Amino acid sequence: MNARTANAPPAGADAPADTPLDAAALQALASRLRASRGMRHKTDIAAAAAELERRPGLAADDANGLGDDCAALRDPTGDGWLLFAMEGLVEELVEAMPWFAGYCGVLVNVSDVAAMGGRPLAVADALWARGAPRAAEILAGMTAAAEALGVPIAGGHSNYRAARDQLAVAIVGRARRLLTSFDARPGDVLVMAADLRGAWVEPWPYWNAATTAPGERLRGDLALLPELAEAGLSRAAKDISMAGIAGTALMFAECSRVGLALDLDAVPRPPGVALERWLTAFPSYGYLLAVAPADVPAVIARFAARDLAAAPVGRFTEGSALVLEAASTGASAPFWDWREQPFIRPPAPAPSAAAPSRRNAAPG
Repeated sequence: MNARTANAPPAGADAPADTPLDAAALQALASRLRASRGMRHKTDIAAAAAELERRPGLAADDANGLGDDCAALRDPTGDGWLLFAMEGLVEELVEAMPWFAGYCGVLVNVSDVAAMGGRPLAVADALWARGAPRAAEILAGMTAAAEALGVPIAGGHSNYRAARDQLAVAIVGRARRLLTSFDARPGDVLVMAADLRGAWVEPWPYWNAATTAPGERLRGDLALLPELAEAGLSRAAKDISMAGIAGTALMFAECSRVGLALDLDAVPRPPGVALERWLTAFPSYGYLLAVAPADVPAVIARFAARDLAAAPVGRFTEGSALVLEAASTGASAPFWDWREQPFIRPPAPAPSAAAPSRRNAAPG
């Protein structure tokens, strides 16, 4: 990957062992997680969402509001949903690791489509580069990911006379049955699934289990998400993003307008990796799913059959608070209350009896 890391943000070293999380340690960890870079960046979404929700586009056709991993519009053929998403790459990453940034540009979009219960159709890119050689490195990474993940690069925009390298990638996908961020219910179990067969991309918070894996395996692992949706084993999911596990769980709860208790002791993680660093990681394959209690064994078995780690890590509750727990000590600490302090969504209007729900509606 020819990494040049001089401009990269520092990353904490893995600790040799984790200490038990008593109440004081859990509260201190919660404070550090709230101050993490990924959490801070996600708070920008609420301002943009407030502007866009004042100017709705095709609201009658969108499966749900802002905050999901993709926009979901009814397929005009009447067969399921069309999915649209876009990701902009962190500028420092594009500068330091152009090949890896290109690979990630495709991977994170395909992951967003999978998190919605979909399969990718094509990606397109917008690329600014300081000349053709720099662009070639970025495009080589995109091409490698496109081949491994089985999605064509349909075109895009190029500018090879830019002052700095920048990359954004968009995707179109299709889902027969949606997984959304809006359909977790009190009583559902929060299941986390992740590929632990990877390594850190030092010194970044990225856990890479993709670039050296066989493409056939990657495609099969991603196909699990739409298969779970189509089997009716889950109706709600999110891929773990730059906000980390706790931040993504918060976004999930906020979008579904529910509370959540997250047991940090139950979180699957690679051997030798410190809990705090793992909680802020952006894994190449990581998902949170809302699952009915009776379906948890079947969901976990499907991931285990592909050598992917999966475990119940929490439970959705009434209310609006995300609480961090440590089962080993019985300690708990408040992390965030989205009703008191919105995270990625603007304050919710009062519910209207005249407004029908669009959550996971059947396509018509």
